[in-house]
Amino acid sequence: MNLSKIKLVATDMDGTLLNSKGEVSHHFFQLFEELQQLGVTFVAASGRQYYSIIDKLKPIKDDIYVIAENGALTMRQGKELQTTAIDRDVYLELLEITRDLKGSQVILCGRKKGYIENYGQDFVDMFSEYYDRYEIVDDLANVTDDLYLKIAICNQKGSERYLYPALKHLEGRLKVKVSGEIWLDLSHNLAHKGYALQQLQESQNILPEETMVFGDYNNDLEMMSRATYSFAMENAHPNVKAVANYTTKSNNDDGVELILQKMIEAKKASFI
Repeated sequence: MNLSKIKLVATDMDGTLLNSKGEVSHHFFQLFEELQQLGVTFVAASGRQYYSIIDKLKPIKDDIYVIAENGALTMRQGKELQTTAIDRDVYLELLEITRDLKGSQVILCGRKKGYIENYGQDFVDMFSEYYDRYEIVDDLANVTDDLYLKIAICNQKGSERYLYPALKHLEGRLKVKVSGEIWLDLSHNLAHKGYALQQLQESQNILPEETMVFGDYNNDLEMMSRATYSFAMENAHPNVKAVANYTTKSNNDDGVELILQKMIEAKKASFI
């Protein structure tokens, strides 16, 4: 494992860079300074809203690339680099399908903000951890002045058991991603982290063998395929562990930071 050749690091947020309290460690920010000095590009790649990601990474938000909404949006320094949205007719069709999912809440992930109907304060309190900008509307079908980046569906009983079976027939037409224990996302076929990361790699002439990625859930699978140095967290879904080339400690044990430290040491040693 020759970590000295790494030019780009991309990491998922929840379950990966963030601990179970939704926090980024102080150690990571210290390591980031060294990554910058070594000329390594850093990418935060998440199913979260863009504004939520940069809030978590506020001290470095102007120095990183952000892949948000599972790859539907790529940003740097507030500038939009890539957007992959769903057409309105498809969006309305999906709304009709998802409204029939009992015990579930539907979120429209727009470019400007997230939109929900009135599901009660308990849901808002949970939902707002992932969406810094949002609006409660009477009817999601009436949102017309925004891009439809993604539909996220929440089911507290479990997304793989209660959501995926009802929506897997859409695969092929759309990306149907179990993105967390209680979350499932519907988006354009090209709206995934792997495609967004590929665009960044090609724009900077960075090869997969010069790329390191970290992830824990099914929405990270395509991103894993874009890096020779793909790391599954110890707490990762079995599907991610099956495709990753390497593993690291859990998100609560600084698994990302452990490997970044090794990579920094390897790069410094190569200069001697």
